[in-house]
Amino acid sequence: MQIQYEHLDYQKQAIFSIVDLFQGEISHSQDDFSLSDKGNMRVIANELLLSDNDILKNLNHIQTQNKMPLSERLDNLQFSVEMETGTGKTFVYLNTIFELNKRYGWRKFMIIVPSVAIREGVLQTLNSTKNYFKDKFNSPIYHYYEYSGQKTNLLKQFATSVHIEILVINIQSFEKESTEDKKGNIINQEREDGVLMDLIRAVSPIVMIDEPQNINSDKRKNAIANLNPLLTVGYSATHKDIINKVYSLNPVQAFEQGLVKQIVVNSVKSDDKNTAFIELKEVISKGGLKAKIILDINEKQQLKRKAITVKLGDDLYEKSKQNPNYQGFMIAGIDLENQAVKFSNGIQMTAGVNLDYLKDEVMKQQIHATIKAHLQREKQLNPLGIKVLSLFFIDKVENYRTNAQGEIGKFYEWFEQLYELEAKQTAKNLHKGYFSQDKKGNAKNSNGTTKDDNDAYELIMKDKERLLSFDEPVRFIFSHSALKEGWDNPNVFQICTLNETTSIIKKRQEIGRGLRLCVNQNGERIYDEKINILTVIPNESYEQFANSLQQEYIDDCGIKFEKSHLKNAKNERTVTYRFDAFTDPLFLQIWNRIRQKTSYRVQFDSDELIKNASQKIKEMPEISMPKIDIKKARLIQNSEMAVQAEEIYSDYQYLDKQFAIPDILKTLQEKTGLTRQTLAQILRQSGRIDEIKNNPQRFIEIVAELINNQLQLLMINGIQYEQTNDVYEQSLFETYQIYANDYTFDVNKMDKTIYNGILDLDSKTEHQFATDCENYDEQVAFYFKLPKKFKIPTPIGNYNPDWAVIIKKNGEQIYFIAETKNTGDNVQNGVVLDKLRQKEQFKIACAKRFFEVNDEVGYQVVQKIDELT
Repeated sequence: MQIQYEHLDYQKQAIFSIVDLFQGEISHSQDDFSLSDKGNMRVIANELLLSDNDILKNLNHIQTQNKMPLSERLDNLQFSVEMETGTGKTFVYLNTIFELNKRYGWRKFMIIVPSVAIREGVLQTLNSTKNYFKDKFNSPIYHYYEYSGQKTNLLKQFATSVHIEILVINIQSFEKESTEDKKGNIINQEREDGVLMDLIRAVSPIVMIDEPQNINSDKRKNAIANLNPLLTVGYSATHKDIINKVYSLNPVQAFEQGLVKQIVVNSVKSDDKNTAFIELKEVISKGGLKAKIILDINEKQQLKRKAITVKLGDDLYEKSKQNPNYQGFMIAGIDLENQAVKFSNGIQMTAGVNLDYLKDEVMKQQIHATIKAHLQREKQLNPLGIKVLSLFFIDKVENYRTNAQGEIGKFYEWFEQLYELEAKQTAKNLHKGYFSQDKKGNAKNSNGTTKDDNDAYELIMKDKERLLSFDEPVRFIFSHSALKEGWDNPNVFQICTLNETTSIIKKRQEIGRGLRLCVNQNGERIYDEKINILTVIPNESYEQFANSLQQEYIDDCGIKFEKSHLKNAKNERTVTYRFDAFTDPLFLQIWNRIRQKTSYRVQFDSDELIKNASQKIKEMPEISMPKIDIKKARLIQNSEMAVQAEEIYSDYQYLDKQFAIPDILKTLQEKTGLTRQTLAQILRQSGRIDEIKNNPQRFIEIVAELINNQLQLLMINGIQYEQTNDVYEQSLFETYQIYANDYTFDVNKMDKTIYNGILDLDSKTEHQFATDCENYDEQVAFYFKLPKKFKIPTPIGNYNPDWAVIIKKNGEQIYFIAETKNTGDNVQNGVVLDKLRQKEQFKIACAKRFFEVNDEVGYQVVQKIDELT
């Protein structure tokens, strides 16, 4: 099987944004050549006659067309192309090479790469595009090869050939120059036949730099300048120094245009708030010996896991904003050579180790979730001729391979057990590991950047197209997490991170292995968005993954990654309005009655707060020992819904431990805003303070919540709204995109509402309410959802009511604002709880006070339309 390549419009734009820079240059024939200083060797060189002024004019013209910032000057003919991972960056610059040759006759090209992985990816693409370039460019004669210090004769061919020559070379192969005291790279050493670098310099190569942000040091920049390039072009999704940018396809644009897979995150995570989670990322010496660690920081609302830098003598208790779990954890030693730290309580840690308790159980559930998602995708895609692959990133080879004692790794064992459980068949021959090997052929851990990784990359790249075929039984790939860039496979639909530490791989690198659009058994690219969905199963929460990914887009690209791109693959539709919606008399009648804005003020009695809060704490359930929850989600797929994540498993276990007791008054003061004196009276009168020793974090969270609840109730009674001179404008009703789900409502009777087609809803209760509004002609005259920006101010944040409804009764029209909620009761731990959360109840109560100011409109919380009275 071979992947079929095609020229897409955005790729053509990127290609000719470089080619057209030299519009006006003559076409050079093979008779153009120069002589080297050594032995009058005939060298075929690139030559450029066009003036810098003409090139600058061309550059500005292209930048104007592509809506890029205009360059004021040329910088040694250096240019930048920005293309998102998975959109064919390598294919683009290879096409650019042949187009430059076709138009201008240039023949000598170098592709500089920063790593083994990227080099192998480039060579694999050169191998797989032979037929494509043969057909497209009328069978051009060209040679491509990888530079090696053992095959220096290839440089002579590169210099003297009259054909297209493409030299793929690692920056490490020529960045070290020879000095009197030290030999540099072979290519820079003096030999009997001269210095090999002189051959390259003599031909003025056109240099394509793959991932230039990794070749950004002054030393490497000087090494590239020493090549005497005719011009250089950097291709990357994450440029650091952008020079003369001619084209850009950023991540958001790639997602919006459907050029890469959409993303679904299926998280499996444990979160023990009562233990000291510590992870050592690395020990560094820059600016003094320091350690980078991850720990739980005591933020106002909850604990947040963050990375910080510590030095000798630092107290993690203080560094974590006095999280009691870290009492006794002072940095007593830092070891750079062994990448380790020692704490004052005797605990020692090395990089890649953490104190998380349920690592194994969480990783087992990750494997299970991946298998489930994989099997579901196979059921959907195999009939379409699309093979599904899943990729597992692991950080320790011994967790998969058999060790010296003949014991198989735990991931290997878990995978086979869980696969056979789900598929009811053997997992033999369905999974395979791709790892570096030692001299004896044994798999080994690696860092992804050394010569030891050649075999792993080569194996993955050589198997790339074979893995796409149904004839190859392997469907699950285990790879070292260090092999994080430069390779991918278009039919990877699931990526699972099984690192024993919280993943330190950048999210873009992680998803980059599976972002490319998939292919079928004919090697044809598939563009259906319902099919092209990448599911990531990380060892962190969905929110953490999404926030990290968005932050990377902000940091790397200077853009904000919209959350709509991280979705459960729902069908995209647009909410629009009737052309005459906002002049409809019924709309105006209710809108004019509710458009007045208000402000509020609050008063409450402290003695009453102490009495009520202490009583609620006295009545709270017993504070038990802490438990760790384990949850997993699966992907639900069908032709209408595409892919959704749904929680399918939940379990927990208790931890019998003793915990340090924090300064409870200080902590509660931060969470409630009350004085220490008031808090002390509440706790004293509750009689429950002794229970803090069972589970300090849980005690604090529950007590703070109960106190805040009582505070809010008093605020409700003491809140007063007054109308202001401001009004809500009709411009709040905006057209917007949604991803349709089971609750999306298709409007049939558009004369009864403002919508033209669909109504965006998010619950079964709301959907039923809209259905009743449309069908109850005798009762409902008009209805619509209030826009999300219609917000009523409250002390704990703004509130957005649900519905505006006009009811017909006894020949009159009654105007309502309705909040639709499933208001029944449920039972949890023997306690009857209202389904509405306390925060929602508080905002609704404030809304009732808000509408008391307006006697023309009624406000009610209902489940059904006939409950409006």
